[in-house]
Amino acid sequence: MTGATISWHESDPPSHTHTAELKMREWWIHVGLICIPLVAVYLHIPPPQLSPALQTWRSGGQVFHFRGRKIFYRDSYGALGSSDVIILLHGFPTCSYDWNKIWEPLAQRFHRVIALDFLGFGFSDKPRPHRYSIFEQASLVEALVAHLGLISQRVNVVSHDYGDTVALELLYRSEQNRTGHLTFNSLCLSNGGIFPETHYPRLMQTLLKDSSFLAPFLTRLINYIIFQKGIGEVFGPYTQPTDTEFWDMWTSLRNNDGNLVLDSILQYINQRVKHRERWVGALTSTFVPLHLIYGPLDPVNPHPQFIRLYQQLVHRSTVTILDEHISHYPQLEDPTGFLKAYFNFIHSF
Repeated sequence: MTGATISWHESDPPSHTHTAELKMREWWIHVGLICIPLVAVYLHIPPPQLSPALQTWRSGGQVFHFRGRKIFYRDSYGALGSSDVIILLHGFPTCSYDWNKIWEPLAQRFHRVIALDFLGFGFSDKPRPHRYSIFEQASLVEALVAHLGLISQRVNVVSHDYGDTVALELLYRSEQNRTGHLTFNSLCLSNGGIFPETHYPRLMQTLLKDSSFLAPFLTRLINYIIFQKGIGEVFGPYTQPTDTEFWDMWTSLRNNDGNLVLDSILQYINQRVKHRERWVGALTSTFVPLHLIYGPLDPVNPHPQFIRLYQQLVHRSTVTILDEHISHYPQLEDPTGFLKAYFNFIHSF
């Protein structure tokens, strides 16, 4: 074929050098993808500084020892002429500071207002590795009651979320006379996953509690932005925490590297399933005055499934359903409504 010119430039196979470069680039990408989470795992990020408000809350508390661990609590003496005692049990993943908006009004009504940070939360010790359990937290509350000399005192308990389940274990023990360290005068629950069948944990909670391989990575990779988004989803759209309040929640969680024990603490969700008969049974059979304060916009314990089941099973309890825009943290989202509901309950018996 004379005069024909054939060019191979367009279809030449890549050179060995070019292929090697591509493979090397892919190798480095893979190494990078593996190393980024590994670096995050072993990188120690110091906890953020406490805000003045959180520092004040901490300095107003004390510490007692439980099984060799330091437990933070607050014990305020309030109303004169009253002998009534109230104990406040907080939820997950926050701490006793959840009660700060209603603390002073409660102190004006009760002789003593007491709150603690459960083991693994807030300003209490956060041991790891450790098998956190609702049973241990209930024993911790009993130990605090004994430490404060209140074994013979009838106490009013107000609980939220995780604290609801601790309260039900305490109720079970009180009804069965198992320990006798805490005698209920009344119990007020709020937005807790009392019934596993109407409880919907957030995605991150499910990943942390069920993924033993991923959990050590995830707990270290959780940052403020992820935390803020997760917490914000369980507040109502019109009752979102301020930036300062979000930061205080994050700071109390990060104190003593609390983010690293989240997966261990979250086993309480599995414990609720395993011990449902024990805890729901205590709730449905007790004669202790009961009340439920409920934020109906709660995505974790959604309306109306949760409240229907509660009213169906817990016949002796009264119920307050707050405004439709109140969600999972009623004592923070609507402290006035929460207090009104609670005082109405206390004055009813």
